[in-house]
Order: sequence, then C-alpha cells, then structure tokens
Amino acid sequence: MPFPTLKDRFAALIAAPSVSCTQAALDQSNSEVIHLLANWLTDLGFACDIRQVSTGKFNLLATFGSGPGGLVLAGHSDTVPYDEKLWNTDPLRLTEVDGRWIGLGSCDMKGFFALIIEAVRPLLSQPFHQPLMILATCDEESSMAGAKALVEQGAPLGRAAVIGEPTGLRPIRLHKGVMMERIDILGRSGHSSDPSLGHSALEAMHAVMGELMSLRQDWQGRYQNAQFGVPQPTLNLGCIHGGDNPNRICGQCSLEFDLRPLPGMDPEALREAIRERLRPLAERHQVRIDYQPLFSEVPPFEEPADSELVMVAEKLTGHRAEAVAFGTEAPYLQQLGCQTIVLGPGDIACAHQPGEFLEMSRLAPTLRLLQTLVEHYCLRPPQA
Repeated sequence: MPFPTLKDRFAALIAAPSVSCTQAALDQSNSEVIHLLANWLTDLGFACDIRQVSTGKFNLLATFGSGPGGLVLAGHSDTVPYDEKLWNTDPLRLTEVDGRWIGLGSCDMKGFFALIIEAVRPLLSQPFHQPLMILATCDEESSMAGAKALVEQGAPLGRAAVIGEPTGLRPIRLHKGVMMERIDILGRSGHSSDPSLGHSALEAMHAVMGELMSLRQDWQGRYQNAQFGVPQPTLNLGCIHGGDNPNRICGQCSLEFDLRPLPGMDPEALREAIRERLRPLAERHQVRIDYQPLFSEVPPFEEPADSELVMVAEKLTGHRAEAVAFGTEAPYLQQLGCQTIVLGPGDIACAHQPGEFLEMSRLAPTLRLLQTLVEHYCLRPPQA
C-alpha cells in the first residue's frame, strides 16, 4: 500500500477528532491522532513510544537515530472545541479554497505533523549522527497535561526543540505566562430590607475586584518589556457569578480571571501579592474568601537571544526572534534541557476561529526550513 501523500496525511489528521476542553461533555480522546502518527512514523523506521497520560489521553515520542543531542520537532495533537454552525465548511474535512487548506487543526496545529513527515522522508536514507525526535502531546489547549507529564518523567530530550505553533514562520523566543485563577466568596444571605441580616458576598467581591485592578495598575507600572505587542502584564476579569434574586442579600459570589505575566515575573509571588490584598477584605466584610488557581500556570518563557537555536532560526528565516502574548509548551521543553523556540507556518489570527486555515504558499517554505534544521542538528557530525 503506497505511503499517503502530504495532502492525504493532512486530511486524515483533521478528520480525527481530538478536542481537549475543561468541559467534560466536549472533551475527547486524542488516541486516533496519536496512532495515525505512530503508524506512519513506524513505517518510516522511527521507534515510537506512546505513553498514556490519563484516560484516553496520550503522548507520542518518535525517534530516528540514537545518541545524545539532536533535534525535537514538537507540537500538540489536540484542538479547541468548535461550533460547526459557524463554519462555512465541514471543520473535520480538509477543504481547499482560494489557496488555503481549511479545517480544524490545520493551523493550530495538527497540520504541522504532516509537514514534518513530508520534510524528513527524503532525508532518512542518510546517516543520522544525532537523533531526530518527533513529539506529539495531549491537552495543550486545556491543561498542558501532556507537557507536564514529560517534565514529571524527567527524561532528557534533544539539545534543540522547535514547537510548530502558528507564528507565520517567524521565530519566537519569548512569551508571557498564563494563569487562570478563581476567587470564591461565601457570605450570609438574608432579607434585603435589613442589611444587618446578612453579609453580602457580592459587595465583598466588588472590593476584591478593586484590589485586583489596583494590583494590575501597580504591576503594569513596574514591569515592561517592549518586545511584546502588549508590553505590560495583563489581568482580565473574565466572568462573575453571584446571588439569585434582587430581594436577597447575596450569599455566594465567584470570579474567574486571567493573568499574563512577563518573563521574570514569578507566578507564585503574584499569587501571594493577591492573597495579601484579600486577607483584610475577608475580615472587613465578614465573609470567607477562597482563592485557588483553576489550573497550574504556564510559566513565562524566554530563550536567550544568543542561544545557538535562536541564531540558527533567525538566519534561516531572515527574521529577528520575536515575542508573543499567547502561551505554549516551550517552558516545559526548556525544563528538559532543550534550547527551545516556537516556529510554525500558521497565523495565530485564524487559530481558534471558524474557518481555521493554512496558506498553501507556506507549505514549501516550511518544508525547506524543517529540512535545513534536521540537516544542521542531526545529519552533521557533532562538534568535538
């Protein structure tokens, strides 16, 4: 049976549903994607190691060649949820329109794996002096569970890692962290005609929001990084729920917010600063305040500007390494000893959107870039 073409592989990956979501009703296994990749890579001579992370969730590490060093080409196998009614095409079917390949995961980022395979196939007959590793993780779009499991296992990877998130083929060496947090306030309900009958959780939350916005102003005054399009850390008050009727003192209220720290800002130090602001509010309003992360944070990421990988990527792409506001698995691969950058063919502006696409004009440049990276890190004899 002939090996599937690039377009056939691309289509098969898009057709394999792999939504990861914090809502259990929308969450799906990534098993089909992982086994598609493993079957293709096994046929090409890669040694494939599939590790279960949780029920229905898997990581794949496929290796060609052996020894220390080498290159990791990495990405996540999951997608965000989708609303089919908002798409003009079937999101799980590859559709070609006006020079674009359209489908869920085409840009972010299952399509990257089809391109990796296309790039490396002509190179596999050459001697590999250092290994090539292809890494596909689970649940990047929700909990980062796949990348965190790799860190917990602690096995070193290659000396360089390229994550194919959508960057428009521009190398990224910095991104902000991602913290998603929740504050719950338990007051005491009572009849609204007499405020002394209760302790309003909603009024206490009003004070909490004021403290959060005060902290945001303080942090934005203290921390700046001009390499980012939004040079300050951000704090977004995302959603609030509280109370049940106008004539009852609100007994419960919850707030969820998103905090994006810059490199150099310690997430736990930020949490402690928030806790310090919350403690006197609980006493003043006679309520109980519980503050917890919704998920463990994605740390800020920074790869040094003078690292070999950054300089190689800048030379190959003709672009200086940049910074982005969105989070990736890069800090986790760094923790495993890899010089790491984010560099992929898609555009972030169409990620997580109906009609997600990859420009076909990006296919050939991506293949050339990947082949040159493999030649540099795997086919050349290591320096003595």
